[in-house]
Amino acid sequence: MAKPPKFTFIDLFAGIGGMRQAFESRGGRCVFSSEWDKFAQQTYEANFGDKPNGDITKIPSKDIPRHDILLAGFPCQPFSHAGLKKGFMDTRGTLFFDVARIISDRKPSLVLLENVKGFKSHDKGKTFATVISVLDELGYETYCQVLNASDFGLPQNRERIFIVGVNRRKIGKKQFNFPKAPKTLVKVGDILEKKVDPKYVLSNKLWSGHKRRLREHRERGNGFGYSLFDSESPRTSTISARYYKDGSEILIAGSGNPRKITPREAARLQGFPETFVIPVSDTQAYKQFGNSVAVNVISAIAREMVRLFPKS
Repeated sequence: MAKPPKFTFIDLFAGIGGMRQAFESRGGRCVFSSEWDKFAQQTYEANFGDKPNGDITKIPSKDIPRHDILLAGFPCQPFSHAGLKKGFMDTRGTLFFDVARIISDRKPSLVLLENVKGFKSHDKGKTFATVISVLDELGYETYCQVLNASDFGLPQNRERIFIVGVNRRKIGKKQFNFPKAPKTLVKVGDILEKKVDPKYVLSNKLWSGHKRRLREHRERGNGFGYSLFDSESPRTSTISARYYKDGSEILIAGSGNPRKITPREAARLQGFPETFVIPVSDTQAYKQFGNSVAVNVISAIAREMVRLFPKS
């Protein structure tokens, strides 16, 4: 007989399931997921056995099962303040509005939102202020912190902002504490494969182009250009969804021309297990891992969130 889950959760803007990976590892069961990108849906289904629902803006709240925790790494868009009431209605027309309406209708015990570090200053701070205001209006105490993947056992400089909402009525006055960073010593060599297909090595033409652009940027006095690492480097720069274009943000030094990291190395850089299936092209895989979350960080946050539930 299957062991009952410690809690249930929903996975919005699910991507390839980085948040699900972390919360399942803490004993949770996913009861609903939503992701509109067909290639991300393909990877998600290959790993979790169910295909996410599509566009969340078209799914009524009543069709979403009740759940203990809502997870959402939502895209940030500016909210219009022209002639609107403050709070909930300010978010209409944005994807956060759909997160807010689900929270309003389903009232989960806990909420976890994830975004880029610059989210706090987005639209001169109005976007962040509106999100906090809406969560307060819906009955949630909020806690916010920027955490870096490199402090949680991953050799990648990846800062993200996390907002945890605690339902005042369901959880009460228990205070949420963000996890203390273990600051485990890691290096880039920890994620590198022993043998790599030569196709990942930059061609002479692409490598010459990278070096030329770096020279041009330096002459103009700006800091743009490629970033080169080796197995002893403590961490890489942030992998982004555009990595598939030229790989310039993370290049691995070799005996000849440097190379891009492989999709499997990108998965490791984000904390996905070796068993994680990559059923898509390299181009799609780079986009997906670049858009994903650092699983180690989410897992540490999940551990602290679960502590707020009553002991059974």
